[in-house]
Amino acid sequence: MSADIVTLEVSDYIALVTLNRPPVNALDRAMRERIVAVFDEISERSDVRVAVLTANGKVFCSGADLKDRPDATQPGAFHSHNRITRETGNSIRECAKPVIAAVNGAALGAGLGLMASCDIYLASEEAVFGMPEINVGLAGGASMLRTLVGRSLLRRMFFTGLRVSAAEFYRRGIIEACTSQADLVPEAMKIAREIASKSPIAMNYAKQAVNMVDLMPQRDAYRFEQNITMTLSKTEDAKEARQAFLEKRDPVFKGR
Repeated sequence: MSADIVTLEVSDYIALVTLNRPPVNALDRAMRERIVAVFDEISERSDVRVAVLTANGKVFCSGADLKDRPDATQPGAFHSHNRITRETGNSIRECAKPVIAAVNGAALGAGLGLMASCDIYLASEEAVFGMPEINVGLAGGASMLRTLVGRSLLRRMFFTGLRVSAAEFYRRGIIEACTSQADLVPEAMKIAREIASKSPIAMNYAKQAVNMVDLMPQRDAYRFEQNITMTLSKTEDAKEARQAFLEKRDPVFKGR
């Protein structure tokens, strides 16, 4: 597996993950396996508290590489392909650290799925979003689209392959910012630095909480969060946060 197709740089508790398979960063099996490996590594690294996902070139990710389709005549090939396809997004969604998407260009199909797997979304003015599978006789991605857009737009994008601009996604409140290309990663890094300044153990629980409460009734979800708060209140980081507030200084967190 080549590390060049998805690069990982770590500095000041921030991991910068960059898709690097020119010209359009299409996802083949090797790239998917590298993404899974990178985000699994980020989950376990104590020197990482937040990640930023972006891409080199003019395209964030054009989606699945159509030249890397499974052989339908080979038993098990499609199941194997579908498994690594699911786990690509799951490795980001289930990453123990928050992940910020900095979408520098077109995010289509599985590329839009990568963004949807992240926690916070920013995009450049050049970015467009779409699920064009219907245009090649396929269908997939509605489960990802429904986490981003409403019923009508979901169906229009899914049934027609409509591409929606970053400006329109920003107008609808789907992405946090629509910036110039030059400002995109710096803006993502600004948010990342703020997240990195928080207690790492609290952030780890916070990531678990936002993933879980999406799946639970409100009553059970709030109880789940209360249990987390009770656990965190006993940590050294929580005591340090309270002491730093009283002493009007920045806290020094140890992640325990």
